[in-house]
Amino acid sequence: MCGRFTVTSSPEAIRALFRYPQRPNFPPRYNIAPTQPIAVVRLNEGKREFLLMRWGLLPSWVKEPKTFSLLINARGESVTEKPAFRAAMKYRRCLIPADGFYEWQATGGRKQPYYVRARSGKPLAFAGLWETWTGPNGEELDTVTIVTTEANRTLSPIHGRMPVIIPEQASDLWLNCADVDDLTASALIMPAPEDLLEAYAISTDVNRVANDSAKLLEPLAVAVETAAEGKTARQKQPAVRAERDKKNSDQGVLF
Repeated sequence: MCGRFTVTSSPEAIRALFRYPQRPNFPPRYNIAPTQPIAVVRLNEGKREFLLMRWGLLPSWVKEPKTFSLLINARGESVTEKPAFRAAMKYRRCLIPADGFYEWQATGGRKQPYYVRARSGKPLAFAGLWETWTGPNGEELDTVTIVTTEANRTLSPIHGRMPVIIPEQASDLWLNCADVDDLTASALIMPAPEDLLEAYAISTDVNRVANDSAKLLEPLAVAVETAAEGKTARQKQPAVRAERDKKNSDQGVLF
């Protein structure tokens, strides 16, 4: 799943990648959480459009939002079939700009957070689905969910799921609901290439939504005893990179 992510690139860099005409100015966000407004790019009358939507999909047929489960993720394997997602998959696909996301690895009764980002340092485009919910008094709320899929080999030791990342060259296909049907677009729902991402352990400070600073992205320092002096030093964890040595490719080793 994807329950937290970041947008840290400049507005100019995001605009250049996603090719929308608007010029929004927004600060970096290091701990985006469900129910918060997030940036979304969609097609409106054939043109790309930047806007904000609430993270947590509300299908149009929901009568009482307070009793409806918060749909922050949509399993890509069933988006063409599930009632909550199938209409959006046909008619309301979008892209969600991000620079990285967090996942938690369950280890010995506790959960260790990891930060996942592109090895190139460039922004990513998550596959999204959006809906406009209309209330009994005519009020409208635009909401969105992130499509997920099985984790690739790089991330599977950390978590079993990951966001669907749409390559830049395929973004028009995903967005064009008028000419590209849901079954064709679903071919893009797959794990990211093995060489795209890297991940590294970070502090549990990310667990608190109120924490929202660049400090969250610092690699976790671990204690390492030096053989020469018998002293304990601190060094940063290396990133988990794709395509590790072939001799380790079938082992559950992260580093």
